[in-house]
Order: sequence, then C-alpha cells, then structure tokens
Amino acid sequence: MTAVDRGRYTCMISALSAGGRQVTAMKARELVRGSVVVGDVVSLAGDVSGAPGTLARIVRVRPRTSVLRRSADDTDPVERVIVANAEQLGIVTALAGPPPRPRLIDRFLVAAYDAALDPLLLLTKADLAGAGDILAIYAPLGLRYVVSGRPLTEAVLGELRALLADRVSVLVGHSGVGKSTLVNALIPDASRAVGTVSPVTGRGRHTSSSVVALPLPGGGWIIDTPGLRSFGLGHISADRVVQAFPDLAEGVAGCPPGCTHLGPDCALDAWVAEHDGGGALAARLDSLRRLLRSREGRDDG
Repeated sequence: MTAVDRGRYTCMISALSAGGRQVTAMKARELVRGSVVVGDVVSLAGDVSGAPGTLARIVRVRPRTSVLRRSADDTDPVERVIVANAEQLGIVTALAGPPPRPRLIDRFLVAAYDAALDPLLLLTKADLAGAGDILAIYAPLGLRYVVSGRPLTEAVLGELRALLADRVSVLVGHSGVGKSTLVNALIPDASRAVGTVSPVTGRGRHTSSSVVALPLPGGGWIIDTPGLRSFGLGHISADRVVQAFPDLAEGVAGCPPGCTHLGPDCALDAWVAEHDGGGALAARLDSLRRLLRSREGRDDG
C-alpha cells in the first residue's frame, strides 16, 4: 500500500503478477481504524483492474516484518504506526538552515533500534556548514552516513542509490531539512513539494503533508514522510531507550541494579568523565537523561 488520501488507499499490484499497476481501494468494514498504513502488504477483493472510477476493497493485512511508531508525546503510551515493513530509516538532518538537532536525531535512533530498522544518517546543506561536529557525536555508533551539499552531485546521488537499492527505506526529519529535495533527485517524476525555512523562526515550513511510498528506479522503495518537529517515545520502555545508546553501554554496566540513570548513584557520570575526550559522550548522556525525564513528564526532551 503506497498512499492514503481521505479514506482511499492506493495499492500497487505486484509487478510480477500484474504489470505493477496502481489500484484504488477502500478498507473493508471489518478492518478497524488505523489498521492499514503505508508499507502494508494487503489482500484485495473486488475490481482490481485499476481502471478509472473502479474501487477495490482491502480485506486483509498481512503480518508485518517491522513497524515504525511514535506517540503524541513522551507521557502518552498510545502508539501511532507511521510506516510498516520498512528495512531502513533515513534520518535527514540539515547542517545549517535550519541547524541540526541532535536530540531529535537521538529520538529517531531510538525508534529505529526499537523497530529493528537500519539507521542511515543523511546530512544535507553541507555547502552551508561542515559535518565534522555531528559526525563526531555519532562516530561511536558506526552509523552509515551520506553528506550532501547543493546542488546534489552525481557522486552523492550514486552513493545514495547504492545504499537504497532493493530496500524499503523511510525518510524522517523536521521541516526544511531537504527530504523532498533528495526524493525529487532520486525519482525525478516524484514532484514532492520543496519547502523553505522561515526567516523569523529559523524552522522549516511544512510541505509534504502525507506519507507516500515511491518506487526507486532500478529497484527498492523510498517512503517520504511529513516534516516532524517532535517524535514521542511514550510507547517505548525506559530500558529500550537506554539500549538505544550503545555508546554508553559500558558505563551503564557499572550502574547499580534498578538504576534510573537520573539519580546521584548513577555510574554514568564518572564513566563519561573518564572516557570522554571531546565532549561527545557528555552530550549523549545529556540527551539520554532528557529522554528519560521527558517520559516522566519532567523535561521537554
């Protein structure tokens, strides 16, 4: 399933069996609200010809291999499924205009690890600022990354295509970071709206308003999502949040049983002070604690 618009679902019939045609469908009554999302593999009944004016029915959603989720905020345990069956999470971050937000990157990483998606860091607007500081923060995680400037070069596009080929990848990031620019460069007929950054707030203006899956030339899919200014993790346990910071795992191992990592008995402070050469570990510990406090309604994360 590739898109949803006002109760109508766009589905792609398997290229192997039916030429890759698009079919518009509605959801069968027995399927509850929110039970079908972009990326789902579904079974259809009724008219599946794809002819203008025809409408099929989605009668079954097949078991999902992965689910990317978020909550309204960190104190709300109710999850909202964004995308199903993705394999890779492309975290798009501008190096300037708007400036990078490492704490939001950390939230996306927590969601990626929770959903068992391979994270990919996509750093844009390198013509405005260098990537060294951000890369230093995430170097201990061994993340794959691509750095791009404007205009996008064929070398960068080739690197991106190789990382996305034959995989289902979902792009996330806040408004104005260049997600739609990347999609349009990879898929020239995608025609995703490109936004600008407000000169008053320094924040990106929302352009893409819906989740949509697009086939990549040569194989694979890319799923574009609307710009996100927040990403709630209320559905993820505190232990899972901590596990999403593997660069702090050695310090966590020295903590007392049941440590919340927020109190004075936490061993992380001493461990970071001993092992942090350039301040990156201290920034990561600060981000972890903000996330943990935010889940308790004690901090804005």
